[in-house]
Amino acid sequence: MRVRKLIAAAALLALVASAGSWVSKSAARTKSDNDTTKRLDTAADVMSEIMASPDKGIPQDLLDKSICAVIVPKVKKGAFVFGAKYGRGFIVCRKQNGRGWSAPAGVKVEGGSFGFQIGGSETDVVMLLMNQSAIDKLLSSKFTIGADASVAAGPVGRTSSAETDAQLHAELLTYSRTRGLFAGVALNGATLRPDDDANKDLYGNPMSNKDVVMGSVQAPPSAARLIGELNKYSRRRESE
Repeated sequence: MRVRKLIAAAALLALVASAGSWVSKSAARTKSDNDTTKRLDTAADVMSEIMASPDKGIPQDLLDKSICAVIVPKVKKGAFVFGAKYGRGFIVCRKQNGRGWSAPAGVKVEGGSFGFQIGGSETDVVMLLMNQSAIDKLLSSKFTIGADASVAAGPVGRTSSAETDAQLHAELLTYSRTRGLFAGVALNGATLRPDDDANKDLYGNPMSNKDVVMGSVQAPPSAARLIGELNKYSRRRESE
């Protein structure tokens, strides 16, 4: 009888330990989902505030010509490694017919010259991809700005009349905002790679960025604000 009681007690302890582990993993999963949702909302805020800025936003005609947009809110400048920079954001592309925007896919950005104005520790980064070649490279795997695609600081204002020759031929136009100051800045040397964890949070299963933004994946409800902001300012792509 005593042996049976000991066996039962051991089984109960194992069950409790297993349940505790499941609860811990479930809580971590919920926190990860919430973090991804918060980043989507912050990315929507970035687009809204930048485009609403009088005479300082991304030129409307350039946004209309872009094929994809990468929005990375709150890129951080790490203190643990001098000059290290890191951020997580999203890439969204035009649908195949040029109308509306795809579901978002996660991206990570690291390193590079981010132009942190007046010593800011966090910077919002926006990139416009202007041709298919740049998109194919970006969606393949790790991608280095300036090496895998030509880049230029994007002009600001209501129109792109201030474009230089470099901007006219760049595959990427890049911008940053720190403490409310918004400007074009060439993010040379920065690397972008897929954020597989964010994609799993959004879609429940591992998915490649190419499958998300170039396929017919349904955008999750948490992405509605970001897609809504992009549609508000540029619902349809203009051919170059």
